[in-house]
Amino acid sequence: MKTKQFAILSFSLFIWVSSIFAQGFQPPSTGKAVVYFVRVSSWGGGTTFEFFHNDKYIGAFKGKNYMSYECTPGENLFWASSENKEFLTADLKAGGTYIVIVDVIEGFWKAHVGLTPITVNNTEKFERARVIINKKPSVSIPQSKIDKLNNKLKKFINEELTHYEQVTKNKYHFKNISADMAIPPDKLK
Repeated sequence: MKTKQFAILSFSLFIWVSSIFAQGFQPPSTGKAVVYFVRVSSWGGGTTFEFFHNDKYIGAFKGKNYMSYECTPGENLFWASSENKEFLTADLKAGGTYIVIVDVIEGFWKAHVGLTPITVNNTEKFERARVIINKKPSVSIPQSKIDKLNNKLKKFINEELTHYEQVTKNKYHFKNISADMAIPPDKLK
């Protein structure tokens, strides 16, 4: 009897740990979309890039890594911060999985960040991103830390979004994720 209980406990623990530390592409929840921010280059590996969705801080990571982010479909604004600020508009569809390559660009004091959405037609970049995503789990930051940083960065976020709306939105042409850029499910394996 104890062996059976141990087996059930072990299996339950395995399932729980696997779901928390899941690697590979995970489909979005019903009615949601998921965006994978993937850094495929190890150049400038010590530089941490911070990521935002509309007016919210959503996470940060450095090095050759990735972060998955689930959100509501429709029009969205993603942006990243380093020595520069990089904006990316998006029109996501429910159930869609999207990949954004996090570019590392030489900067004055530290590396600049770039955001480049890709499709499976970007064969080399897609394969490099797919390998990283299937190799290890997504960077995960506890919600309590995200809440704390959103509170701490509130003024910074408001200033950057005001500048975006009043100056940069109309001055520059930003890259866009369109709904049809979703990666087909059969390519996510």
